[in-house]
Amino acid sequence: MAATPLKSFKTVQLQVAEERSFVHRVGNWFFVIIFVLLLIILLFPRLIDQVRRALQSRKAQAVIEDRQPDYHAVLLQYLPYYRNLPPRLQERFLKRTVVFMTTKEFEFVEITPEERMSLLISATAVQLTFGLEQYLMDHFEKIYVLRHDYHYGPNSVPFQGHVSHDGIYLSWSNFIKGYDNYFDGDNVGLHEMAHALAYVNFNVSEGRDDGFHDRFIRFSATGREVFETMQSDISGGFLGRYAATRYEEFWAVCVENFFERPTSFKIQLPELYSAMCKLLNQDTLTPGIVLNVVENV
Repeated sequence: MAATPLKSFKTVQLQVAEERSFVHRVGNWFFVIIFVLLLIILLFPRLIDQVRRALQSRKAQAVIEDRQPDYHAVLLQYLPYYRNLPPRLQERFLKRTVVFMTTKEFEFVEITPEERMSLLISATAVQLTFGLEQYLMDHFEKIYVLRHDYHYGPNSVPFQGHVSHDGIYLSWSNFIKGYDNYFDGDNVGLHEMAHALAYVNFNVSEGRDDGFHDRFIRFSATGREVFETMQSDISGGFLGRYAATRYEEFWAVCVENFFERPTSFKIQLPELYSAMCKLLNQDTLTPGIVLNVVENV
């Protein structure tokens, strides 16, 4: 009869050990589940992005196979930048252009749509972002194309183009004029795409390119100094007076001149030109143009 308490004690010890083992196993599984959930949260957006881009690329490839000769001819006709690319980069440029074009909704306001309009506007965006990994400016789903100058909001001065939260607006007559005379440093398409690129990198999160975002801060160390110096120059110097009105306009005018007057830009403002090259990861005065290869097509 004396063995009964000992047996009961051993039974209790065994039960306690089993309960501790169960709690330990549950605890381990809990941490495993939390870890997996965190992993999913971190990787899911990237996975979705990869799937989305794969679908976009497939859709674009189907369009390219059908329209490649015609699109190639249009880009050769209008874009000096495209003409100066080696064949392998022309192929990459055309694919990016078609991907951009097929992911946007173009709304034509009081103007008859032409296929070249969407193509050339998309190509302008791609020209600016050709050295970046993220080039779709995902926040902007709609691009509005208007016939001529237009009025927007309470402003009495007519607009040639502008960027707002709901889309990119372009006057077609002014846009195409920028390519009729490509070497004067005045290009509405490049100007507005510069505003759009800044918008997606500093005002919203969709379409942000982390490399561009970080480099822009470094670019501004040089850019701000030039901008402030321009405040005391009535003529505005090489970049002109409009570039001195606001830093946002300074940036957009820099883009216009970087592509249209690179030699003069480099001579007149060598440090700023070098900062632009690093920021955009390209130099039109260098063979191949793109300085460092980026992963995205």
